[in-house]
Amino acid sequence: MDELMNKLQEDISKRSLPSLLDRSFVKTAEEDGQLKVRIMQWNILAQALTQGDDNFILCPPAALQWDNRQLRVIEELVRFTPSILCLEEVDMFQFLKGTLGQAGYDGIFTPKPDSPCHKFKNNMGSDGCAVFYQTGELELLHKDCIILKGEDDEETNQVAILCKFRLKANQKVFFVSVCHLKAKSGYADLRHQQGKYLLDVLKKNVGSHPVFICGDFNAHPKEPVYGEFAKSDLGITSAYAHLSTEGKEPSYTTWKIRGTFDGQKTESCKTIDYIWYSKDKASITSVLNLPSPEAIGEARLPSYTYPSDHLSLVCDVVLNK
Repeated sequence: MDELMNKLQEDISKRSLPSLLDRSFVKTAEEDGQLKVRIMQWNILAQALTQGDDNFILCPPAALQWDNRQLRVIEELVRFTPSILCLEEVDMFQFLKGTLGQAGYDGIFTPKPDSPCHKFKNNMGSDGCAVFYQTGELELLHKDCIILKGEDDEETNQVAILCKFRLKANQKVFFVSVCHLKAKSGYADLRHQQGKYLLDVLKKNVGSHPVFICGDFNAHPKEPVYGEFAKSDLGITSAYAHLSTEGKEPSYTTWKIRGTFDGQKTESCKTIDYIWYSKDKASITSVLNLPSPEAIGEARLPSYTYPSDHLSLVCDVVLNK
């Protein structure tokens, strides 16, 4: 890990890139010396989807160029040393696997059946979901790559991954899932159906083990799919609600400004990314805070100081005895 970080910092310095958004962990419970697992959730923004005249019109074009962006993406992935990375919009899996492999990670990938990335020239392939894990800490016992289904059991263009892990230090077993639900307004019903399908898959597989579900749900907390997860028989709750004394989700996990076809601009600031966890089988001991509007800046995301339009979510978890 240190060797990769040193090389990254050297390359970042050569390009005179500014520091990434400064973030720190907020303690939410006592650790009591127990073994913790650090989980990251992040929609990293597919490189192909940075293209288009209507995309991120206030972001300097050079900040979106791959030779600059790749450094910031890897830096964000490794700077908090997660045990597990749950990622969406991954259209550069082989690059990530080779680079993160230098820091002890191995990975699993499942592409969307019909990725929008192929509509852009010079694309890097299909985007999809990925899970990377520290092989020194964790043993992968099983994996399932899932095409999410909607109404009438019909396959959709969205995917998920389910992994069964064993902690090498204490032999505890747990499950991790990553998903990316249908984007855009007008699809709340489809997201609800996709979420219900994923919950059914989880119920059939996780048994009595703890489960962590990460993803870009493309759904704000008042959408039906959020309520479906909150009331699920799995007994799960949202990790980032711990940042609020009232148990509310943060104000935003994505914040972007895009162009419109008539030359205007539209701003989107909302919470759609989550880490769900088994509240009776695991404890959240800390969560990574979210940067302030002032720190993000008036041009919003992405930018020179952050390579995606979504902010990463990171939490430390302890598996209960």
